[in-house]
Amino acid sequence: MKRLAPYSQHLLRGTDLIKELVGHSNIKKTDMVYDIGAGTGAITAVLATRARYVLAIESEPRMAAKLRENMEHYPQVEVIEGDFLKMPLPKAPYKIFSNIPFHISSQIVRKLVESEYPPEAAYLIVQRQFARKLLIGEVEFTGLLGATIAPWFMAKIKRPLRRSDYTPPPNVDTVLIELKPRPEPALPRKDMARYQAMLEDCFSDPKKFTKTPRKQTGIPEDIKPSQMSLAQWVMLFQAVKSGQ
Repeated sequence: MKRLAPYSQHLLRGTDLIKELVGHSNIKKTDMVYDIGAGTGAITAVLATRARYVLAIESEPRMAAKLRENMEHYPQVEVIEGDFLKMPLPKAPYKIFSNIPFHISSQIVRKLVESEYPPEAAYLIVQRQFARKLLIGEVEFTGLLGATIAPWFMAKIKRPLRRSDYTPPPNVDTVLIELKPRPEPALPRKDMARYQAMLEDCFSDPKKFTKTPRKQTGIPEDIKPSQMSLAQWVMLFQAVKSGQ
């Protein structure tokens, strides 16, 4: 079953491939796992053999109906029809494994990271270019979102995928990425909103970045926001916060 255009998403081919991908995760028999944009349940069915409980979320009514039908024999699967971005996240520990819709990748990542109840781990299939922007420290690819989540989450590419792994094949390269909370956050979560506001100013307005106290913190004056490391962003934020 193909997705309708407004619900654009490329579905994975083959159970063996999905089993291999899930094998790159740390999902265990005791886990509760979310499958966002579950489609007809190809990933959901594999997760059901690996986890204690799976919440399969699908927003397209036609797909959701087929998903319910396909999951009838999986008592550990709950099908939820609706928009994940509008749903509250559970207080109980949970993980994510999902081939998410590419056009809302940023919104999904921000929802997970900024939530009061973030996941223990998230495994997302995303565009390779998007994934590289989350890897703070890769100078030519560091973007606003990567710098935004870096004090609290680590990002790692687990496996590249081929375009032929999908139906329909996408026009971009994709990867499986892992997002996990840092054992020791670089900043307290209470500073998240203020830190993110500073980053948004620095990336959107070169004049505001120029006015930051980089010299006082030993950061090169000719550096660009896309070249900043996590340690430098943290130092800069602390200097701004203290009024240097």
